[in-house]
Amino acid sequence: MLTGKQKRFLRAEAHHLKPIFQVGKTGVNENMIEQINEALEKRELIKVSVLQNCMEDKDTVASEIAEGTGAEVAQIIGNNIVLYKESRENKKIQLP
Repeated sequence: MLTGKQKRFLRAEAHHLKPIFQVGKTGVNENMIEQINEALEKRELIKVSVLQNCMEDKDTVASEIAEGTGAEVAQIIGNNIVLYKESRENKKIQLP
């Protein structure tokens, strides 16, 4: 689990990021979880955008992705979800 201080740090780091995944009408599926997992391994911190035509609410989407990938939800702001997962090979982010 992330501490409040770590979440604040990650939110600041994610501020300038653009969402690299979009969750639409079909919701979260296995293929998406796999791709998000690969992106997290490369980048550690990503944003996922929940489109307005998505049938599930953003909290459900966030928890499904977090569960599927083993990532932490650093923030849900507007329709964007900020996810963090420590990389095994490409460690870039040093948490406080």
